[in-house]
Parts: sequence; C-alpha cells; structure tokens
Amino acid sequence: MRLTRFAPAPTGLLHLGHVASAMYVWGLARAHHSQVLLRIEDHDAERCRPEYERALLDDLDWLGFRADSPASRQSERHHHYADVARDLERRGLLYGCTCSRQHIADASPADADGERRYPGTCRTRGVAPEDGVAWRLVMEPGDERFTDLLSGPQIQSPAEQCGDVVIRDRLGNWTYQLVASVDDFLQGIDLIVRGRDLLPSTGRQMRIARLAGRERPAVFAHHPLVMKTMAQKLSKSDGDTGVSDLRAAGWTAERVIGEAARAIGLASRANLSAREAIELVATGTTGASC
Repeated sequence: MRLTRFAPAPTGLLHLGHVASAMYVWGLARAHHSQVLLRIEDHDAERCRPEYERALLDDLDWLGFRADSPASRQSERHHHYADVARDLERRGLLYGCTCSRQHIADASPADADGERRYPGTCRTRGVAPEDGVAWRLVMEPGDERFTDLLSGPQIQSPAEQCGDVVIRDRLGNWTYQLVASVDDFLQGIDLIVRGRDLLPSTGRQMRIARLAGRERPAVFAHHPLVMKTMAQKLSKSDGDTGVSDLRAAGWTAERVIGEAARAIGLASRANLSAREAIELVATGTTGASC
C-alpha cells in the first residue's frame, strides 16, 4: 500500500488553494491505491498558531476530506531532525552561516521564480552550526532527475538553483526544506502531491532525503494552483478569504469545492462533493504511472 500526505501549515486559515490541493491528494491517492496521512507542518514556532490548526482540522472534516490516520505534528518530531543534522555535521556536510539576507541579495540576483542562489560565502569560514547562526547543508554540483506525474520529465541542479540550503534558521527553527524531506522519508511517504509552486524545490529535497538515508526517491505530482491574478497565487499570509469565512457567509461544502475545482479547470459545476472531486482527479490521472 502506498502512502501520501496532506500537509498544511497552521499559519492561517485554509483557502481555496488548499481545497484544490486536497482534491489532488485524495484523488491521486485513490488512483494509486494510497492511504492519506495528515501531517501538520508546525515547525515554525513564530508563525504557527493552535487556533489555526483547530480551524483547518474542522474545515477539512466539514469539506469531507478525511485522512486514514490521526494527524502527526512536526513540532513533536524535533529529535528526528536533530539526529539527521548531527549525522550531516559528522560527515562534514553542515556549517554555520552568518550571512544576512541583504548580503545574499547583493551577491546574487533573483531568478525568474524570485529565488536567489547562496554564493557559499561561509562554507570555508569555519563557523560551527550552533545557536544564533543559520545551519547550511552543502549542495555539491550534480543533477537530480525525476518524472513528475503531472508535469513530466524534470532535471534540476540544486547547487545552481539555490546553492547550499539552510536547514535551521538562526532562531532555531528547522526549515521546510529539511523537515518535509526528512518526514517524507521517515514516515514512508512514497507519493508526494503538492502545488506547482513547490516544483523547483523537488531536486533539493530529493538530495536532502538521500543524504538522510533514503535509497529510493518518492514519486512527485505537482498540481495546478488557484490564482487570484495571472502571476499571484492565493496566500494565507496575504489574508485571502478562508474556507471558514465562506462557511460563515453561508457557502455549502459543495459550493466551496466546486469553486476550487472551477478555479483550476478541473470542473465547471457550481457544486461538487468531496467524493465527486476525488473521483474526477482519480479518473483524469489514471494514465499517470507511479
């Protein structure tokens, strides 16, 4: 039995973009005979809030997207990330970094996706990975190749895209790039379904997982995004309308799901149940092979 996950961060309310992602997670799980694990990605202690977690769990249940196991929380898994970091440091792959964002911005122009490549300033300075400095993981040259179930063949070069990756910030928070990679490995996630905005992160996360001990990479599927403009996706940080707000305004679950499906071109119906949306994704992607 394969295993996939729905992994929201409790930094705001669920919005239509999350609903679209849920449709793809549960739909591809159906198509590939997978179970769905619910993982609360609350590794960022400064931004995550218990009230947001309660709201997202309630909204998911109201919408009809139900996981196959109780929720796990990254805030309860710090020892796993620390174990991986100690092993990486022992192997000489981890170092401390004191560079400011302004230094990196001045040294490296942003690419088309707005990403900047870390120039490696601190790699040879001998700064220990300790409290008060960022911890960076060495990204050696080399390509990562994979075939995305929805976007086709991909070749990514993490060393050229982003340079050495921060895995723990100077405040002591483990970063998304590390925790997602480690959890997907240790929790046995072999089908990773998420938004297309995260496609550029895939190569570096495959690399991190391999350095952590993963022998066989997961299969990836990056789905379309709900956009509020041609260039801007919906975002919790921008305060975009949440599912709970739509509920309070009288929307039914079927209307919310139907609107999310319409926004990504999956369906044109005004009302759609979770079961119907899952079936639409499952039948529309059965040609994509894991």
